[in-house]
Amino acid sequence: MGWWSERVVPRMVERTCGDPALRPLRELACAGLAGRVVEVGYGNGRNTRFCPDAVTEVLAVEPSDLAWGLSERRRASSGVPVTRAALDGRRLPLDDDSADAVLCTFTLCTIPDVGATLAEAGRVLRPGGALHFAEHGLSPEPRISRWQRRLDGLEQRLAGGCHLTRDVPALLRTAGFEVSLDHEGYVDLPAVARPWTWCTAGRALAPR
Repeated sequence: MGWWSERVVPRMVERTCGDPALRPLRELACAGLAGRVVEVGYGNGRNTRFCPDAVTEVLAVEPSDLAWGLSERRRASSGVPVTRAALDGRRLPLDDDSADAVLCTFTLCTIPDVGATLAEAGRVLRPGGALHFAEHGLSPEPRISRWQRRLDGLEQRLAGGCHLTRDVPALLRTAGFEVSLDHEGYVDLPAVARPWTWCTAGRALAPR
């Protein structure tokens, strides 16, 4: 990663993904988590406070040292033990069927090889386990999606590889997951932000 991605992007994410309007989506994604949870793209740890008491352990996948440092206060105040288990979601140092759940929030937009990451998530999930997610992505509204395609290249350069045009539920289905949506729509932010605020949240059962 270059200087911009290492030093600037984590602070941008701390600010933008910390918007209070996103809190309901984080709560939706974390609802029902239990046992051993792998969080891909742990970032600054904003989800930790929403983990139910049934969660016994969070294995964090986070490539950014700065983001991991920014999460220290939240980890310290959490009753759930959090371990930085890996830097790359494409290669998890975990056995097959060893995780009760996988959590991804505002992460699948940025991962370079999302297909490989989802395949790895499916590998480590136990039978019947689910990937819990809340993500922004491609709007079904043609006027907005046209703007997303126009802005996508700039977004990737400025926001550490973030894509505006990924259809996350479709990517999950292509990877073999069975998707159930709890939310599909724009976040309650000004209309000018709509290229960034079409969001989906739900659960995706592990491929059989």
